[in-house]
Amino acid sequence: MDLKDQKTLNNSSPSKKKSNKKKQLSLNTIFTQERVISLTTIAIVFLAWTLVTANKLVDPLFLPSPMAVWDAFIDIWQNGYKGNSLIFHIGESMYRLTVALLLAIVTAIPLGMLSGFAKPIRAALDPIVEFYRPLPPLAYYTLLVIWLGIENPSKIALLYLGAFAPLYIAAVSGVQRIPRDRVNASLSLGASSWQVFVYVIFPSCLPDLFTGLRTAIGFTYTTLVAAEMVAAVSGIGWMVLDASKFLRSDVIFVGIIIMGIIAIAIDAGIRWIQKTQLPWIGHDS
Repeated sequence: MDLKDQKTLNNSSPSKKKSNKKKQLSLNTIFTQERVISLTTIAIVFLAWTLVTANKLVDPLFLPSPMAVWDAFIDIWQNGYKGNSLIFHIGESMYRLTVALLLAIVTAIPLGMLSGFAKPIRAALDPIVEFYRPLPPLAYYTLLVIWLGIENPSKIALLYLGAFAPLYIAAVSGVQRIPRDRVNASLSLGASSWQVFVYVIFPSCLPDLFTGLRTAIGFTYTTLVAAEMVAAVSGIGWMVLDASKFLRSDVIFVGIIIMGIIAIAIDAGIRWIQKTQLPWIGHDS
């Protein structure tokens, strides 16, 4: 190796070291200790499931093998279920969930913030919210079906009521946590009541609002599945219930896994928005 080649090698070494260091940092970011533990837990559960079914310790009618569940998923993905595609069933469930959540967000959050700021409004709304909040949703779902029918309006109304209470309570709590000095300082600097509400109270409530939103989504998602199991002809919950009538445990597992993955994805999306778009909330989620 001549002197020119040696210089070229020396000059390229720092760039290679930097590239390797960046790759190592990116891998460390992706494979954190918590994620490794989570992946290990999933692998252990999957391995135990495989061993139990391979050795026929449980009747396949009650616990299908992972391969049987995968085959059922491929079949439903290609051929649909009861005349409709898997995307259609997922879309129906997500449509009901999305509409109900949007209605709850645009009503529960403003009303909750007003209730936290004005005691008369809170005194008027609290009895209603506190009365129906502890009730099981399916207890009054029959009334909604009688009033609104068996189609989407009754399901959306049920999900709306399920999401309203957590968001309302979170908004009230968020306003009550705001130091009064922060509001008085804004007013003394010339801010109007509307400006205080938009630029002081609302940003200060965001930590509680995101906590309430995550709680509302979890509760509403559970209610969605229950509502589809009681009265529906489409959706993931209905698909699971219909499969149970024919003892199709493989299809039941497909539906349950899909529901779990969707729930995890929704919650992860909320946490990502909180972390990236609202940095003043902090990094804990």
